This record gives sequence, structure tokens and C-alpha cells, in this order.
Amino acid sequence: MNATVETTDGVQTDVAQSFAAWHDLISRSFVPLHVRSSDPDHFHGRLRSRLLDELSIIEVTATGHSVHRTPSLIASSDRLYFKLNLQLAGTGILVQDNREAVLQPGDLAVYDTSRPYTLAFESNCRTLVLMFPHDALDLPAGSVGQLTATRMAADKGLGRMISPFMTQLADNLEVLSGTSGHRLAHNTVDLLSTLLAAELDHSERGPGRPHEELLGRIRRFIEANLADPDLSPASVASAHFISTRHLHNVFQEAGSTVAHWIRTRRLENCRRELRDPLLANRPVSTIAARWGFVDAAHFSRVFRAAFGEPPSTYRLSKSRA
Repeated sequence: MNATVETTDGVQTDVAQSFAAWHDLISRSFVPLHVRSSDPDHFHGRLRSRLLDELSIIEVTATGHSVHRTPSLIASSDRLYFKLNLQLAGTGILVQDNREAVLQPGDLAVYDTSRPYTLAFESNCRTLVLMFPHDALDLPAGSVGQLTATRMAADKGLGRMISPFMTQLADNLEVLSGTSGHRLAHNTVDLLSTLLAAELDHSERGPGRPHEELLGRIRRFIEANLADPDLSPASVASAHFISTRHLHNVFQEAGSTVAHWIRTRRLENCRRELRDPLLANRPVSTIAARWGFVDAAHFSRVFRAAFGEPPSTYRLSKSRA
């Protein structure tokens, strides 16, 4: 298909000399996509990619084209991802959820592979795409959905710091290796969570979501107190001077429950530490207790229910990956 592949220092470089090769390459590197070009006979493109834990970092350089995530392609996918796009050169147009963002160099935008989207480049372009599972963020997918196809400018807010950081990622993929690269992947996702949380805090809150600000404060409180084994709906409600009934209503409005949110965030932090090579000698029970699971047998059961295997087996499989 007129494609060449080269791997150097853990960075894979794929060069497509034909549009057919590019179509195949894009779908294999991200999620299944339909790709279009107004001039397929003169198309060329290159991907430089690195996988760090569950974070894919991919630099895309290509002539004009567009990619389309359709309902039929979504139906054939089993895992949900967010993608964060940094425009490095050229102009991109991202459309999702009835919103459209025009991206200039330095601009950031997030989109969700579980819903249809279009990303178009009329001429030569260079972008950096970070792709990671929904559950890697400490924000609910529904909240992040309020930000899809919204331009986050390079010269405003946290974009002034995060855009240069991501640009450095694109320029230094080859140095992201070993335990430091693994840890940087975690730090990068945490940084993106902070960016998106800040954008949510500054976004306008419509009249149909009167609890949005309170929900944000409660989630931040829960995140800061996950290690407390006594954290419960009652203690959360008391800390915010509201009734437990009101607390449950706030979470129900967001499509979740308090107990589910606490358990999910605890499990995700445990899973992250079990994958961390720097913590390979830390006992599973210690990691569980650090995030509020004082009963090791209970932790093993809920971890297996959530991720399909016991925590010790999960750690061993990730160490061999």
C-alpha cells in the first residue's frame, strides 16, 4: 500500500505515499475512521507515534484531508477514548455535538470517539493528538462532553502553559522511555484533567444545570479525600452543609451516584499505581489501603468486577506488556 515503517528509540514513524495507505494507517493508529481527500492522487502523510501506558501520543503531518467518525464505526468499537488535538501548523476544523472549532497553531480542542465527529484540514497541516481512555481522566465523560469541539486558545488561561508543554512532547518523543516515560504519561493525563476542569469552571452554566458548580466542588472534595476509608455520602454531604438527599439529587442530575463515583475514582487510582513500574515492589494491599480499601479481599472482588481480573494478575500482565 505504499507505506514505510521505521522505529527508532521507541518512536514509530509511518509514512504513507498513497491515500489508500493513509486511510488504513489512520484507522489502525487511532480508532476506525473514514478518510477523504480532494486530491487523493497527490496525497502524502506521516505519523510519528509513541505509546506510553494507555496514552497514545501521535504527531500527524499531512496534506489536506478530513477524517469522519460515523455511527456505524462507533458501533463496532468496544472502548471509549478522548482525543486532545494540538494544532501545530495549518488550520483545522473540528465538528462534534453541534459545535465547530476553528483551530490555529497552538490551539487545543478535545473530542470523544464515542460520538460522531469530523476533523478537516484544507491544506498542509501538522497536529499532535493525545488519545486516552475515558476512565483515565478524573472527570466524568458527561462533563467533558460539554467541552467537545470547543477551541481552547494558546494565549488564554492554562492553555498558555499546556500548549507549549504539548509542543515539547511532539518535538521530543524519542526521549520518553522507561519508567520516566511511564510516569510522564500519568502526569500528562493529570495535566489535561486540570485543563479541562478549569475550562468547565469558567464555562457558562445554563439554567438547566443549577447544581453544576456544587457538583464540581463535591468532586474535588472527594478526590482530595479518597484515602479516607470513612469517606461516604453522609460525610460528603456534611462537609458541604447539605442533606444526603440533596447530594444524591446532584449526582443523579449528572447521571451517576455518589457511591459509584467514589468507588470508580478509588479503583482507577489503584489501577494506575499497579501499572506504575516505580511501585512494582509495593504490596497490592498497601496500594489498596492507600486509596481507602481497608479490606484486601473486598478490594480484590471489586477490582476483578471492574477490570476482569484480580489486582495481582492485572499487575503481572502489565509488567510483561
